[in-house]
Amino acid sequence: MRLHRLDITAFGPFGSTQTVDFDALSAAGLFLLHGPTGAGKTSVLDAVCYALYGSVPGARQSAQGTTLRSDHAAPGTRTQVTLDVTVAGRRLEITRQPPWERPKKRGTGTTVDKAQTWLREYDAPAGAWKDLSRSHQEIGEEITQLLGMSREQFCQVVLLPQGEFARFLRADAEARGKLLGRLFDTHRFAEVEKRLADRRRATETRVREGDAALLADAHRMQQAADGAMDLPDLTPGEPGLADAVLTGAAVARSTAREQLTVAHCGLTAAEAAHTAAERALEGVRELARLQSRFAEAQQRAARLAERADAHRAARERMERGRKAETVAPALALREAADTAHRRAAATEAHARALLPAGFADAGPAGLAAAARRAAEELGQLESARRAERRLTELAAERAEVDRQARADEDLLQEAETWLAGWETTRARLRSRIDSAQEAAGRADQLAVRGESARARLRAARTRDRLTGEAEQARRRALDSAERAVRARAHWLDLKEQRLNGIAAELAAGLTDGEPCAVCGATEHPAPARKIAGHVGREAEERALAAFQDAEERRAEDERRLGTVREALAAATAEAGDTPTDRLAGETAELERLLTRAREDASVLHAAQEELRTAEAERERRLAHLRQAEARAAARLTRRENLDRERAALRTEVTEARGAAAGVAERAAELELRAARLADAADAARAAEESAQRLKDADGRLAEAAFRAGFDTPQAASAALLDDAAHRDLQHRLDAWHAEEAAVRAVLAEAATVTAARQPAADVAAAEAAAHAAARRLREAASARDAAARRCAELDRLSARAATGVRRLAPLRAEYDRVARLAALAAGTSADNERRMRLESYVLAARLEQVAAAATARLQRMSSGRYTLVHSDDRAGRGRSGLGLHVVDAWTGRERDTATLSGGETFFASLALALGLADVVTDEAGGVRLDTLFIDEGFGSLDDQTLDEVLDVLDSLRERDRSVGIVSHVADLRRRVHAQLEVVKGRSGSAVRRRGVG
Repeated sequence: MRLHRLDITAFGPFGSTQTVDFDALSAAGLFLLHGPTGAGKTSVLDAVCYALYGSVPGARQSAQGTTLRSDHAAPGTRTQVTLDVTVAGRRLEITRQPPWERPKKRGTGTTVDKAQTWLREYDAPAGAWKDLSRSHQEIGEEITQLLGMSREQFCQVVLLPQGEFARFLRADAEARGKLLGRLFDTHRFAEVEKRLADRRRATETRVREGDAALLADAHRMQQAADGAMDLPDLTPGEPGLADAVLTGAAVARSTAREQLTVAHCGLTAAEAAHTAAERALEGVRELARLQSRFAEAQQRAARLAERADAHRAARERMERGRKAETVAPALALREAADTAHRRAAATEAHARALLPAGFADAGPAGLAAAARRAAEELGQLESARRAERRLTELAAERAEVDRQARADEDLLQEAETWLAGWETTRARLRSRIDSAQEAAGRADQLAVRGESARARLRAARTRDRLTGEAEQARRRALDSAERAVRARAHWLDLKEQRLNGIAAELAAGLTDGEPCAVCGATEHPAPARKIAGHVGREAEERALAAFQDAEERRAEDERRLGTVREALAAATAEAGDTPTDRLAGETAELERLLTRAREDASVLHAAQEELRTAEAERERRLAHLRQAEARAAARLTRRENLDRERAALRTEVTEARGAAAGVAERAAELELRAARLADAADAARAAEESAQRLKDADGRLAEAAFRAGFDTPQAASAALLDDAAHRDLQHRLDAWHAEEAAVRAVLAEAATVTAARQPAADVAAAEAAAHAAARRLREAASARDAAARRCAELDRLSARAATGVRRLAPLRAEYDRVARLAALAAGTSADNERRMRLESYVLAARLEQVAAAATARLQRMSSGRYTLVHSDDRAGRGRSGLGLHVVDAWTGRERDTATLSGGETFFASLALALGLADVVTDEAGGVRLDTLFIDEGFGSLDDQTLDEVLDVLDSLRERDRSVGIVSHVADLRRRVHAQLEVVKGRSGSAVRRRGVG
């Protein structure tokens, strides 16, 4: 990497544009960058770092990069850094502009312009610059890939900070490890340590969980064995737990099987005893049943003897009832005739009581003639009744006419009152319609404004969401770029390793007598052999494929980032810079106004309908007025006709009613008299006929009783049985005969008689013996079932424990292996004698390379006195690996670098910085660094040592390399002719070249 030109505008202390021509300064090989404190020497180096990486070292970089702008710059001047540099044989120009808060072109206030970056490449054949990219991400990835170093590595290798390396010499192993870890990117080895430790903990947790489950099964087996199993005195994770659990399980299973055999024998004996007891109980119960049956039959026979007289009386009563049944028809006929005669006599008496006194002794014929005369008189009053009904109708019609007249008067008054307020009502409704129409127009305008506001609000929300998505896409793109860089470096490493061992790969295809593809010889006396770790074509192709996949993912992530940024720009263009909350508030206010306007406009249709309804009501009321006037004229004629007809009918009705209150009352009197006379005539005839039928029934009854053997009809009636009494008496007789037959059958049974002669059966004793045998059988069965369940449960748990032990064996082996590896990588294993962590081991190798590279320059600076050596000795009880000692050739002793004096510390740290630059450069892929800067520390050297240091720095020019010294030392201005002076002033700093053309 060679710097050609640097242009700085409004950057740091430089208020105007300053140009640094590195080509002119590098012509001398060694140049001095000096100036007073605070002038901006470090800012020149910051500008180089910012141009390459878009940020400056340390805390001088803010989150937005706004602190890079010079306070001396004019308000209209934008901060810009342009660097012309050659990297990996390519001439590039990088221009960066950080974010800039500038005055608005319209209105007051300020606005922030986004950061911008340009990358151009010089086309030598065409003699012109061509644009490559304007993307921050693409440019950053391109520069990082070409340099092969991160910003931190660049600041340590190209911008050599002597102060940090002096602290490095005096630091302990932990501090050195942090610095070397940043430079050589050894975090992957720390990740290996962490992964091993995490895997060890995870495996240990799984082993402990498996042991815990095994121990839980042991507890269950102990419970199943009723405490007959001893638990191992071990905790989960301890060796021997599985064997102890399996051994205890085997002993518990053997004991349980012995108990099961004993329980089987006990159950067999209990079943035999229970069967014998049940048979004995059945025999005793049968004897008791027969004895009880014989005793019960004797009791029933005694009861039959006691009821013999009652049985004879019932049999005689049944015989008399059968004789009385022949007289029953005559009795029923006489009772029916008597009932009918009494009913007819009562009806006749009631009918005669309603007649006038003159008809008390009249016969049926006289009563019928009087009824006919009353009916004839009633027919003569029909015409008068019609006239009276018509008078009632005329009164109702006259009242209806008067009611209609009153209703029309009320209607006329209401219509006149309503029409009097018509103009006021119409004006009010017109005003409501006009207000609603105005609100509708306002609602249309607000709807258009609301739609625009909602569109801006949606765009603002999209802008806020896409801002986060753009940041996520940017991080993903950066991650993809870093993975692509690492994949490319891995591929190039494998490719280089394969090329280094390509001779062995070609030698593998040699055949005796066949020409070599390289030299053509047919003899191959000493073909090359593959060494350990040889990289073949497949490994290189896999690495290349991985690199290509990473590149594709990087391109895809960059495409997604571009898409998100385009969408973000579109959303920002539509939404503007207005905050989302403010837009949401404006939109809500417009929605509120729109809602209110629509509510005001919503009454338009109702108001129009109400106006149309009011106009229709006005027409209706006017029509009612005209109709009411016409009806009043017609009613006058109708009232006169009704009055004339009513006078004529009143005369007719008065003549017909006589002394009665009315014609209807007179007609009702005649109707009642005719009906009562007719009823009395019918009742008299029915009473005469029923008396004759009763007399005939008495004669037939006396004859039937005599033939049946009864002295009087009353005796026959008393002997007659109804259906219920007959059924009851027959049931009692049948029950007597059935009971008598049953008792004789039981007393004749031989088995019953034999059982009665034996002693009384003891059922309670037999049942007690049977219950005791059943209880012993249940207890034996329960013991056998419990023993069987115990055996089955122990077998199941033992099988599960054995399965768990087999399943846990590979995991336990894996845990032992991982634990050994994790302890070895962490430096805690007994096999790791120096207690070096894996990352420390790798850094120790790097530090050893740095010490070797630094020694070559340190010996020259110290006239061969000092040599830097790496030490892996342990410091006290700490870990070893990152010790750094200096060997003094004058004394032959080795001592710690912290014991060096100030001047010795300077050139030792300078040699260490140069050595570290060489090693990091090789680590980065061998990128040549043609421009270096060394910062401060020269003031601590004497003249002779300063000359030796300058000779060493001057030797760096041997391969066309230039070195810039940043220092305040005045003696250097005399010794180094090419100078870049930084001068500070009230309007900002400026740069001046001295000693160059």
